[in-house]
Amino acid sequence: MKLVLMGTGTFAEPAFAQLMASQHSVACLITQPDKGQGKARGSTRQTGEGMEALATRHGIPIWRPDSINTAESAEHLKSFEADLLVVAAYGQILKPHVLAATKLGGINLHASLLPRHRGAAPVAWAIASGDAETGVSVIRMTPSLDAGAVIAMERTPIGPDETAGTLETRLSQVAASMAVASVNQLSEGLLEGIHQDPGLVTRAPRLTKAMGDLDWSKDAEFLARWVRAMQPWPTAYTTLHRQGQPPLRVLVVAAHALSGGEGRSGTIDAPPANMGFIPVQCGTGILALDTVQPAGKAAMPASAFLRGRPWSAGDAMAQGG
Repeated sequence: MKLVLMGTGTFAEPAFAQLMASQHSVACLITQPDKGQGKARGSTRQTGEGMEALATRHGIPIWRPDSINTAESAEHLKSFEADLLVVAAYGQILKPHVLAATKLGGINLHASLLPRHRGAAPVAWAIASGDAETGVSVIRMTPSLDAGAVIAMERTPIGPDETAGTLETRLSQVAASMAVASVNQLSEGLLEGIHQDPGLVTRAPRLTKAMGDLDWSKDAEFLARWVRAMQPWPTAYTTLHRQGQPPLRVLVVAAHALSGGEGRSGTIDAPPANMGFIPVQCGTGILALDTVQPAGKAAMPASAFLRGRPWSAGDAMAQGG
């Protein structure tokens, strides 16, 4: 089949690389315009080979429209005379006239077990929600967000220490094998979709930097998951208040939950001398901070952070600075 690929980011790269190397022809790779993200801007988002490098390596033309949904974009897409769109983490909802620009419409590779976690950040929300498993769904595309019939699905457990970054990397490999298999079967007319149950829909909205600010009134188990869900972006953070010192913004890179504790949320539960972690009181339980990154410094074990920083009663972590 003649394909047009649409995607942005590392989740799409393995699938697109395999499709470019398959027996199917790829007419074009459509990706988002470069917005200056990545290491040059200090972003903690994952960076892979890059869509432009991937397309160049396979001799595939690349197109970066500001909007795929304009009449001009739809006409240009139609000019490729492609059979199928294959979409993964593209970042725009396709309108009906865009889906109609190819003979068979489009399929989307989505990193969740649909209808659970429809939206832009399914991996992070699966971890934050405490899901025992997740996976990849391949769906027929419709104008509604992630609402199409499911034509393939694979499940995988979520490891107790997996972050959104490590889990997404693993799911990208699952998606790669599913993409080629799904396109092969579609070319033979063998795939029938299963409609999603609207009563089981949950949402996975796009992450923002503000979401990383830890709310210490929450349960410690939830916050431990939230720290993992915020990696590699936007990264969980808090503000440390110590007597006689200016507030210090601290990224929380790794943490685990402990039971017990009492006192005001955000307070240091016990004198941290000689501890391997920083125990912070939560609404329920204690969040033990294992790895932190103070503003302007590299990430470090909590034990290294504690050295040379005297603590006293009243020191606390706070949300919102």
